[in-house]
Parts: sequence; C-alpha cells; structure tokens
Amino acid sequence: MKVNLSQATFIIPIRIESSDRLRNVITTTAFLLENFDTNIMIKEVDYQSVFEKQAIPILEEIVEDDIWKNFDFNFEKTNEPLFHKTRILNEMITKADTDIVISYDCDAILPKESYKIAYDYIVNDGFDVVYPYGHGMYQKQVAATDEVVSNFLDKNDYSYLNSVSKIHTSDFGWMQFYKKQSYIDSGMHNENFKAYAPEDKEIFHRFKTLDFKVGRIDNYVYHLEHARGENSWFSNPHMKSNMGEWEKIQTMNKQNLLEYYSQQEYLKKYD
Repeated sequence: MKVNLSQATFIIPIRIESSDRLRNVITTTAFLLENFDTNIMIKEVDYQSVFEKQAIPILEEIVEDDIWKNFDFNFEKTNEPLFHKTRILNEMITKADTDIVISYDCDAILPKESYKIAYDYIVNDGFDVVYPYGHGMYQKQVAATDEVVSNFLDKNDYSYLNSVSKIHTSDFGWMQFYKKQSYIDSGMHNENFKAYAPEDKEIFHRFKTLDFKVGRIDNYVYHLEHARGENSWFSNPHMKSNMGEWEKIQTMNKQNLLEYYSQQEYLKKYD
C-alpha cells in the first residue's frame, strides 16, 4: 500500500548533464511514484529535453500505475549554460496546489518512514520546515549502478543501496519539507544565488533567524553519486558573488533580514 502524502507536492528541478544523472532521476522518480500517494512536479531547463525523450518511456514501462495521475512535467528551453535552481524552485513552488511542498534533489532517497515522519511534523505538529535527515554522519553516498538501482526498485530493498554506500557528512542539502505559506513568507529561495551555491545553508540560517519552527529527523539520506560540472561544483563562475551574498546575510539579525528580503526585486513577480 502506498504511503499517504496527498497534501504534499515533490518539487524537482532538473538538468540532466550525465548518464548517471539520468539514471538517478529515473530511479528517484520511479521510487516516489511506486511508493507514495502524492503529487510530483518536474521541470527540466536545458537546450533540449533529455527527460522527455529518455526518462519518460522508461518510467511508463517500469511503474505499474499510470504515471500521469498526479505527475506534472514541464520543459523550459534555454541556451543558458548555468542552472538557476533558486529561480526554478520558486516558480514551481508558487504553482503547487498543496499545503506542503518538498524541495527535492533528483539524486536523493530517504528511508521510506522518514517521508511520513517529516510530513506529519508539518501536518500534525506545526513545523514550518523539516530536514528529514540528521546533521552529522548521516549521508550514505551510493556508488549506484544500473543493476543496483534496478534491484532496489524491483524488490524495494534498501540492502542493495547499502551494499555500495559509504558514510559521509550531511547538513542542509538534498531535500526539505516546507509548509508552503511559511516558505513564501520567508522570502523563498534567494534568487541572487545562481547555479552551485550555499542556498541550502542560507535558507536554513534564515528560517532559524526568523524564528520559524524548524525540525530535523535523525536518520540517513541516500545520495546517489553523479558526475559534477559547473552546475554542481565550486567551478561555477558565479561562486564569488554567491559566497559574497552568503557572507553578507550571515551578518544580519532578524530585523535586518526582514528588511533585506522585503526589498528583493525577484519577489515582485510572485505578488
């Protein structure tokens, strides 16, 4: 039986730059479709759609149910080489119809029980954001292969992921469960961050500084490893300005943050 997460939408922005990234997005999407009664939005931003041509046919073949029941896919054509993830997340989240939104990386999977615990923290316990993995040695880096993920999906057995994983540190990335209105009230993701950036650290810092109710689950996150280019590593040409933005924000108190975000130009398009 699928786990009921019907009041949540998984928000998954993607750019598929390597074969392992393609395998990862197929794996995570199939896992979500097979195991949860929920909503999924995927938006691909690139010069051509890899997901439509290569991922969708496989998903339609391996997922038992109709994948389009609560699944929405959009493609945005661009010649911009860098992936403006913060903008794409904001545009997707504001369009979601559910009270809970889950900012979700296409390379991450949780133990199944963690999804429900994080969801219930918001529905029943009034949390504004939940980090569904621990802070510390809670990342399982998975050296996935086609055979490993195929067995994992077919048998729904995490031992296949565990067999090729090693423990590493975790902090603020991968995924967050948000109360949608709290996300909007916080100023959303800071669109001054472009491509690879400390946006995950910054929004955690902001939620804490602004006294939102922040939760965390002390359990593992499985990170499916992948090749890294400018959009997922420090070689990003915007890294200097990204780090300058982060350093500036860290000096602000609650009132400073409220004033700073009330003046951000990017927020005007969401009014």
